[in-house]
Amino acid sequence: MTASPDAAPYALEFTEDAASFRDAAGAHLALDPVLTTVVSTVTDRAVDADARGVARPAHPRWWVTVRQGGEVVGAAMRTAPFEPHPLFVLPMPEEAARELARALVARGEPVTGVNGALPATRTLAEETAALSGGAASVVEHTRLFELGDLVAPRPVPGQLRAATVGEVGLALAWFGAFGTDAAEQAGRGGSHATEDLTEPEMLERIEDGRIWLWEDVAGEVVHLTAYNPPSYGVARVGPVYTPKEQRGRGYASAAVAALSRRLQQAGHRVCLFTDQANPTSNKIYQALGFRPVVDMANLVITTPAGRSGEPGP
Repeated sequence: MTASPDAAPYALEFTEDAASFRDAAGAHLALDPVLTTVVSTVTDRAVDADARGVARPAHPRWWVTVRQGGEVVGAAMRTAPFEPHPLFVLPMPEEAARELARALVARGEPVTGVNGALPATRTLAEETAALSGGAASVVEHTRLFELGDLVAPRPVPGQLRAATVGEVGLALAWFGAFGTDAAEQAGRGGSHATEDLTEPEMLERIEDGRIWLWEDVAGEVVHLTAYNPPSYGVARVGPVYTPKEQRGRGYASAAVAALSRRLQQAGHRVCLFTDQANPTSNKIYQALGFRPVVDMANLVITTPAGRSGEPGP
């Protein structure tokens, strides 16, 4: 782990080792585990993969701890497996965000996508754009919600059940469709960036009991809801996907409520993200008792040469 030489009054500690980052920033992440859920779960996953000897990915994979006077005041990571490998930024002082942007430029590291909490994410993106002579723009506004007291939705025929190993193909197909359909529902072209899982990775999630399906009374699978492993006592739900021909029947509300109830009964706090441009998802989750925690954004940075990337969570 090395510190940026020009970080005063902020020290930037970069590392490619997930365990080292968790040792350095774990106490900070635990202070507000809902707010830090993405960094915490991704880091936990990387620590586990490293411990099992899984080959590290070819794309950028690093974390940075931001300190002021020895105290951790922020963190960020670059671990996204999809182009343009956007940064994910947790809250930090705005000058620290600018310092991080300058450090990345000094490292010669191209950054064309930034995702995370406002205002630090916007500050970092705008500083990066200014240093490169480019421009930063928001492509997606997201909002993080936490479930309070669960409000039961109207009854829906059918049941929630765990996916089976024989449904790997279905789960992969619906994970892939989620990105395109989410962008369409929000009125955007293209796709909402999501994990591109392999069959073994999806099989592992199914065997861990993290992929759930809603089955109607005829036994047809009509919906998928997944969740991430709890970290610091917080479980993040997503993706939540209903095929177009099955929408409007309450399956998403019923599945998210049923799974959230299970997670809360197991002692976990429950959170999820919504796209602020999708009125349907924002409405149904708030009706279930989810309350807003923080607004976030995905920004792209267009360089003078016209190169840009589309980030995502």
